[in-house]
Amino acid sequence: MGIYDRDYGRPQQQQYYAMGSGIRGIPPVVKWLLIINFAVYIFSMLVPNIGEYIYKFGAVDTRSAVNGFQIWRLVTYQFLHSPIKISHLIFNLMVLYFMGPFVERSLGSRAFLKFYLICGAAGGVVYTFLALLHILPAGVMVGASGGIYGVMAALAIMAPQMRILLWGMIPMTMIRLIILMVIVSFLFIAIGRNAGGEAAHLSGLAMGFLYMKYRPWITQRRMERKKGAWASKINQERNFRYEVDHILDKVHRDGVNSLSNNEKKILQEATRREQEN
Repeated sequence: MGIYDRDYGRPQQQQYYAMGSGIRGIPPVVKWLLIINFAVYIFSMLVPNIGEYIYKFGAVDTRSAVNGFQIWRLVTYQFLHSPIKISHLIFNLMVLYFMGPFVERSLGSRAFLKFYLICGAAGGVVYTFLALLHILPAGVMVGASGGIYGVMAALAIMAPQMRILLWGMIPMTMIRLIILMVIVSFLFIAIGRNAGGEAAHLSGLAMGFLYMKYRPWITQRRMERKKGAWASKINQERNFRYEVDHILDKVHRDGVNSLSNNEKKILQEATRREQEN
């Protein structure tokens, strides 16, 4: 089975990279991503018949148009890793373990999960699109690298000067690591080595960058919508109270029998709201 994904260097926890409380308390989404990825891999190896089924229907598969448009694969492939070498899994999980907690704590757990899955899905979408257009060879793709590259992009934007040790030996900043990764990916694409995987990696990286770049704008727009909705709700409540006061004045002046059916319904609604409060 062709696997479009590759391993990459992982930072080590030394003086260049401080995890702080991350070692004692990994945030929930990173913890469960680590557990699920590892559990799926081990289960697939221990029960190969079921594992083969999981890979068959869970991996991104562009060898047929039908498989290429099975949307669930854009999520499930992120929890599958190369069955022929465990290093594929280990390197991805090490990067997630060391870098993921910073990003999750910054974004919040729910937003981080969405961010991670979207970055991974972006890699699957781009590879599928390029393969269906015959720009890249069709094949099968598994791996969490799209999401992992998104995490690295986010951390590089949050802390561009954070120092890591590439392969445990080469000190460099996060921003230089990202530049190196981009250069290596383009070189591999140019020589036809793991072109599909590299396209997915770059897509996850780009999605992570765009998310972090435009996150303040997205947050502001969301707050504006909420503010507008709240202002509209307040205005509706004010108009409702005005109508109720007008109806009560009419009752005091002309009696209940003078009310129209609509005015009676408004008065009943006002009574219901008062009872609820």
